[in-house]
Amino acid sequence: MVKKYYRFFGSFLIAQERWLNKMADKGYRLIRTEKLLYEFEECPPARTRYRMEFIGGKSKLSAAQYRAFLEGMGYRVFYKNINLNYSVGKVRLRPWAEKGGRIATNSTTFNRELFIVEKENDGRPFELHSTYEDRMQYYRNLRAPWLFLFAMSVALGILARAWLGGVFAVFSLVPLALYQLELIRLGKEARTREW
Repeated sequence: MVKKYYRFFGSFLIAQERWLNKMADKGYRLIRTEKLLYEFEECPPARTRYRMEFIGGKSKLSAAQYRAFLEGMGYRVFYKNINLNYSVGKVRLRPWAEKGGRIATNSTTFNRELFIVEKENDGRPFELHSTYEDRMQYYRNLRAPWLFLFAMSVALGILARAWLGGVFAVFSLVPLALYQLELIRLGKEARTREW
């Protein structure tokens, strides 16, 4: 039996990951995604585990290589959008992204900013980033768009003397602070493990 759910998580990756793992615990395996759609088939409970991966800063080639790497390790990978843009022919500038990923179009990573990575549950922890440096780089990549939005909002607020810039700055400060705190925690943990 196939079940369809319509959800939008936006950039709340942890919430989306938790929801997917709760669905897996109930006995549902993801088989398809679209903008709002998650389609599941029945399976034994807790058979699979899911992780979310932000790839919006990668170039098309880099994202394809990473997907091939993950699939080569035996994982199933689904693309997922982080926004709800339904227009065709859109271009998005991402100055914080790696070279080749700074201009996102429908043929690159626009509306495909996330990977949903599925692994058969073998009882071992499911981590996509195994070293501290790798995890810290991933959180820097997550932080980058929020840092850019914060800086642009502050500049807009000051230059245009507009309160709207301040609102966007405060809005972007929350995820920016959360990712920065995670980076600090990982840095401390990495230094502790070195001793």
